[in-house]
Amino acid sequence: MRRNIVSLLMMVAALSALLWLGGLALVVQDQLFTAAKPSVEQKRPSANEAKKRDGEIDIVALGDSLTRGTGDESGKGYIGYMVDALRRQTDKPIRVTNLAVRGLRSDGLLRQLGQPEIQRQVAMADLIVMTIGGNDLFQGGEALRLNAKQLDEAKRRYVENLDRIFAALRRFNSEAVIFAIGLYNPFGDLDDAKRTSAVVRDWNFASAEVAARYPNIVAVPTFDLFALHVNDYLYSDHFHPNKEGYKRIGERVASLITLTEEDER
Repeated sequence: MRRNIVSLLMMVAALSALLWLGGLALVVQDQLFTAAKPSVEQKRPSANEAKKRDGEIDIVALGDSLTRGTGDESGKGYIGYMVDALRRQTDKPIRVTNLAVRGLRSDGLLRQLGQPEIQRQVAMADLIVMTIGGNDLFQGGEALRLNAKQLDEAKRRYVENLDRIFAALRRFNSEAVIFAIGLYNPFGDLDDAKRTSAVVRDWNFASAEVAARYPNIVAVPTFDLFALHVNDYLYSDHFHPNKEGYKRIGERVASLITLTEEDER
């Protein structure tokens, strides 16, 4: 009887040892080879792959009240007129994400680009359009009141911020063409028009030089669009464009855009 009990205990011990060894083997296998198995996250399509599938042209708009369309009674702004012109080039759906903020200055746009959601939107863009600098120069939408020393300091800060803005945009999206819309002089009919026009041209030149340091950034001139008969293209606040002014800007930007199959991915 005792011999049978001993035999039974030995069999149970042997079976337990086999089960333990089997469990150990499964644990070792799981630890050593899990990295070789693709996770669920790794199987998800990338942003670019998703964009290629949806077939839309994604445009992200950044900047200040000009990109918001302030002053256009139709509500379209230059973005709307630009899209109207682009739709004559393609049958693909065009989606616009307007992230502009009224009153934004270059330092504000730089801070905005630090937000993860803004970075995600920029990364998805096929085209990026932006206006910035008008509030850095014409503070509060008023005629130029800075003296020479203040102007030099404001320009230095603006150029530094603009360089960092372009660097950030290229870091988040290395492929999208960026259209940086230049400044016009809304005070070209005032007594100091010669001075203000010279300052605006100087800032535009500095902006274009910064843009030239980066690939696929186009500096879009608008100064000439408002140089003659400026009041015909300004809103009642004598600062923002009206419907006709925005239409001229939108058509200017659209004329520089050629949609290719790559843009329509």
